[in-house]
Formats: sequence, structure tokens, C-alpha cells
Amino acid sequence: MQRILIIEDETEIAGYLRRGLTLEGFIVEIANDGNTGLAAARENPPDLVVLDLMLPGLDGLEVARRLRAASEVPIIILTARDAVPDRVAGLESGADDYLVKPFAFEELLARIRVQLRRRQSAQQSDVLRYNNLIIDTAAREVRIGDRRVDLTAKEYELLEQFMRHPQQVLTREVIYDRVWGYDFGGESNIIEVYVRYLRQKLEAGGEPRLIQTVRGVGYILREE
Repeated sequence: MQRILIIEDETEIAGYLRRGLTLEGFIVEIANDGNTGLAAARENPPDLVVLDLMLPGLDGLEVARRLRAASEVPIIILTARDAVPDRVAGLESGADDYLVKPFAFEELLARIRVQLRRRQSAQQSDVLRYNNLIIDTAAREVRIGDRRVDLTAKEYELLEQFMRHPQQVLTREVIYDRVWGYDFGGESNIIEVYVRYLRQKLEAGGEPRLIQTVRGVGYILREE
């Protein structure tokens, strides 16, 4: 069953959405503020997020930006703000769709199904390639030429970030946010450790190094 996370501080609307979406066969989780919503998305990644903009504490635009920095989860903004600048800001923050309150449940349901179909289609056909390195994201399978490379979950997530942004420098801060969580940081050497693990596995057959260090900044996927 597909999971939907609703980040909405109005309990009446949240309850209405939970009842309707549960009857449609979805598993529904409710978060009443931005920080709680981000924590819920990190701990148990949903298939789609319905997000209010006017939230206590962390507002919806910032929540959308942080969600998008960490994953490709579909985000539908549901808000009373109907001005064009608000719609533009919502979409530019990373949201996939924008629906103004008051709304018809049937329209929201239709938009949810569109986004879920798009995501499923993308996952089924999403094969990333760089030179002879190939990732099948649907199967979470990695190959270099004919050799299969077995990775842990975090090694895979780190490599997928590089493969989605080839020949672009990924800073340590970006890697922390996208692979280890929204607020993870500090002076830990965890990135260096995992880059070393990846290099060992990717170069085990004598292949050339593809993950290069950009001193003082981060890392980049490119040929030497």
C-alpha cells in the first residue's frame, strides 16, 4: 500500500483527509508542524506529501525545500494562499502541484494519483549511466560493465547522488542533507569513510577512479 504524509496544522482538515484517503486504500500519516513533518519523512519515507504552507514554526516553503533537497518525493501544496506569487513560490520551492483551499476531495485525489503514476513510471524506467557505471534505480542494482557491485543502503544512496549530478561538485553540506538527513552535520568524517568504501568497491576490478576529491569543497563524479 502507498503511504501519504499530510503536513497540516488544521486538525479538522487533516482528519478529513485521513478518513478520505484511508477509504481510498492509502496509509496516511499526519504531522501538525513543519519540523515534525520533516522528521516523519526522514524516519519513514512516504510515497507522496500533502503540504500546507502556513505551518507553525518551520513554514511550508522551507519544508518543501528541505524535502526536495533530500529526495524526489512528490509534493502537493494545499493552502489558502491563492495569489500568483504564492503559487510561483510554492512550485519553485520544489513542489510538484498546488491546490487552493477550499478544495474538492475528488480533485485532490485525482492529483495525488497523477503524481504517484508519474513517480512509478519514472522509477520503473530510471537507469542512470556514467561511462561503464550503471545504476538501475528500480532494482537498486549497480554494475560496472558486466560486474555487479554490492553496496549497503547508504553506499547506494551516496552513489546515486553522484550519478544524478555527474560532473558537478557536491559539497559536504549537500551530501549530508541528501544522504544522512536534513539536520545532520558537524565535523564527522562519515562522508570520507563512505567515499572510501565506494571507491574500494567500484575500483575492485582495476577500474579507473570516478569519484574525485575537490579539496576543501566536496566530491565530483568524473574521469581523472
